[in-house]
Amino acid sequence: MLQDISGMKVIVLDSHTVSIVSVVYSQSELLQKEVFLVELVDSITMSKEPMSHLKAVYFLRPTSENIQHMRRQLATPRFGEYHLFFSNMLKDTQLHNLADSDEHEVVQQVQEFYSDFVAVDAYHFTFNMISNHMYMLPAVVDPSSLQQFCDRAVDGIAAIFLALKRRPIIRYSRTSDVSKRIAQEALKLMYQKESGLFDFRRAEVSPLLLIVDRRDDPVTPLLNQWTYQAMVHELIGIQDNKVDVGYIGKFPKDQQEVVLSSEQDAFFKANMYDNFGDIGMNIKKMVDDFQQVSKSNQSIQTIEDMARFVDNYPEYRKMHGNVSKHVTLVTEMSRIVEERKLMLVSQTEQELACNGGQGAAFEAVTNLLNNDSVSDIDRLRLVMLYALRYEKDSPVQLMQLFNKLASRSPKYKPGLVQFLLKQAGVDKRTGDLYGNRDLLNYALNMARGLKGVENVYTQHQPLLFQTMESIVKGRLRDVDYPYVGNHFQQARPQEVVIFIVGGTTYEEARSIALMNSTNPGIRFILGGTAVLNSKRFLKDLEEAQRIARSSTGLV
Repeated sequence: MLQDISGMKVIVLDSHTVSIVSVVYSQSELLQKEVFLVELVDSITMSKEPMSHLKAVYFLRPTSENIQHMRRQLATPRFGEYHLFFSNMLKDTQLHNLADSDEHEVVQQVQEFYSDFVAVDAYHFTFNMISNHMYMLPAVVDPSSLQQFCDRAVDGIAAIFLALKRRPIIRYSRTSDVSKRIAQEALKLMYQKESGLFDFRRAEVSPLLLIVDRRDDPVTPLLNQWTYQAMVHELIGIQDNKVDVGYIGKFPKDQQEVVLSSEQDAFFKANMYDNFGDIGMNIKKMVDDFQQVSKSNQSIQTIEDMARFVDNYPEYRKMHGNVSKHVTLVTEMSRIVEERKLMLVSQTEQELACNGGQGAAFEAVTNLLNNDSVSDIDRLRLVMLYALRYEKDSPVQLMQLFNKLASRSPKYKPGLVQFLLKQAGVDKRTGDLYGNRDLLNYALNMARGLKGVENVYTQHQPLLFQTMESIVKGRLRDVDYPYVGNHFQQARPQEVVIFIVGGTTYEEARSIALMNSTNPGIRFILGGTAVLNSKRFLKDLEEAQRIARSSTGLV
């Protein structure tokens, strides 16, 4: 968009496209393309002075609100030229409305650029959906909000495949009504309504779109994380590859937000999937390297030395910024780990997620509930993990833990653990979350246990990992993941998009990257309605519980 339009530009975005752009473009890159102003479409007021020397590049989602904003702004144009780009398919009526409003004939072009998703990483995208709790509610509770939720998911999925220039075969998680609905609507869009748009040159084997439900694996978003990217999101929070560090109080005003992007930070790219112990060692090495560079800069003896330093100064400043960023993040995470006794908590979490032994688990969870150093959120997560694992085995002990949690952490809404079991208990899930059903899995888990665990804190593997292994081996069960329409896959797909309704985690993104690096013949892409950490998952759960209660009059 920007390189084809020469001259001084203003770029106008909406609340969605600002995220889409921010993860792939830095401000300095925008400046290089002669973008001197970035505005939000709903905050451009008509009273501002005209800027006819600027060309306006609009990049918006094709929503009815945005079309209304555009119509008003075209009626009294402030800029010399208008170049309109939409992140997804425009309706004919929207196009006619825009044409009617362009009385001053300032619009130079209108184009669809299929990018209606936030590209978090090379294999990971999100839609940043605010109403992410909707997938947990039955359709009868709020049909119109659920329809909006599904429409947004279908729009985003369509944009992904238009960007990839592919039309997929679609499968979904059998036990999830919302996955089935999104799968059916995506099929209708790609094979009927807009089949011409998706009529790309056929690949020998069609790619696979697999739509699954977060509730099939509620364990992954409840666990503490110990690999770098996932840990930063769990303990501090990442939004559109940016981390808010203002509260730490060590950064100047203009650096309250730091960028954590594998595209823009070589150290992060090399270490984002490493565990916390290794990160500490690698940061120490980075600090040592930086000190060497600093020392050599101190010995400026001649004009040539000075010239060399000035040439290298931007690189030196960048290195300095990077070192201080990673040192601050790791120092802050170490403080939180110590304060919340997370090494103690996490050991029990991993045992609950990966190993049997109900008696020992009950004792460990009880001890942690009684420990004053353990925070309320960690107590809640421990009881949830125990409940998901042993819901059928020990109702009496489960009740004891519910009562203990209520007395120790009264701020959590009563019944939240029971609501989780209702949503994502064993009877509701597709797939084999704990590897109990499949004897081969059981044997593999035994072998892993006997070999000695490489790191007790990163034993857990998300259900997604098993799902990918099944796809690679051509063993994804039709009964668990049915096809929609009369489109079936004859051979193993070479491209697979796995979309998680309810949100992805960075632990799953790591599994995708590892699977792609070890299976060169097949490429996996992961996407979801949001990117979760335990806080966000619990917030969605609480919101769904609140709406479910008010709709049944139980408040």
